Amino acid sequence: MQFGIFSVGDVTTDPTNGTTPTEHERIKAMVRIALKAEEVGLDVFATGEHHNPPFVPSSPTTMLGYIAARTSKIILSTSTTLITTNDPVKIAEDFAMLQHLADGRVDLMMGRGNTGPVYPWFGEDIRQGIPLAIEKYALLRRLWREDVVDWSGKFRTPLQGFTSTPRPLDGVPPFVWHGSIRSPEIAEQAAFYGDGFFANHIFWPTSHFQQLIAFYRQRFEHYGHGAADQAIVGLGGQAFIRPRSQDAWKEFRPYFDNAPVYGHGPTLEEFTDQTPLTVGSPQEVIDKTLTFREHFGDYQRQLFLMDHAGLPLKTVLEQLDLLGSEVVPVLRKELDSMRPAHVPEAPTHASLSSSSEVSE
Repeated sequence: MQFGIFSVGDVTTDPTNGTTPTEHERIKAMVRIALKAEEVGLDVFATGEHHNPPFVPSSPTTMLGYIAARTSKIILSTSTTLITTNDPVKIAEDFAMLQHLADGRVDLMMGRGNTGPVYPWFGEDIRQGIPLAIEKYALLRRLWREDVVDWSGKFRTPLQGFTSTPRPLDGVPPFVWHGSIRSPEIAEQAAFYGDGFFANHIFWPTSHFQQLIAFYRQRFEHYGHGAADQAIVGLGGQAFIRPRSQDAWKEFRPYFDNAPVYGHGPTLEEFTDQTPLTVGSPQEVIDKTLTFREHFGDYQRQLFLMDHAGLPLKTVLEQLDLLGSEVVPVLRKELDSMRPAHVPEAPTHASLSSSSEVSE
């Protein structure tokens, strides 16, 4: 079981004092958060990809390459790589390069993104979102797995005798998760290739994501990759932790109430009741996160959103201390003890390399 954090990289005013970090400060804060994640024993740091204010992570591989040079254990990932608006050739090259720099500590999550104006900025049509995701990912897989590619399709110029460089580390492409909050076509795509499926699992009720994950598991089995309960599932989540529950509620409330995404909507009480958001003590976070297995079955990766809504860096680092010292060790022990032997662990470069050697 892998535990980690993901950042959307928002630049948001702190509602308690009216201060807004600069883009420079926010970028540096994301790096500091990634380093802290490794320090406290988390397995994964993931960054989003955005090309519009108020977000800063427009170049995930640049950031992750810098973090790779300053870490030694943590897996570096994306919480969205925009397969629809990026060129598959550039994705293939960028992530293979990152693989080499990070000694294999790399995977990525494909997604269509949820910001409509991004499509025309990169010369694409949002109405073609699903076909773009399907065609571009099919090409990306070939670029990583074939030394010479001849290809033609609908959405880019043909390739003739093309070789993407560098080649994936040890001949093993990065593991791919497909992220979605609403599209069964993306769950189908993940199942078809035997890739992972990541349910954002933040804003919508559990029942919605149960349907998506159940569909992915069924189709994973249909395509012969293993039993449904052996499908590779990742979940998002949110938490705000303090040693005392009442302190957590009091401190987090103004951030929640003014958050750009869900502020000025449901109350904090309603939101924690209806979504995975947990505000409270370490034990409360443990208890609620353990219910995820009851809802979705055994799964392989749990990522938490911790650094949003204007929370100051000092507070986020304190959150990570509590997550790493009091929450994750208990979750890891409990969830690993309940996972049947036939359910696989989360893929890593080492495990994928071993599988490749065995198959050869």
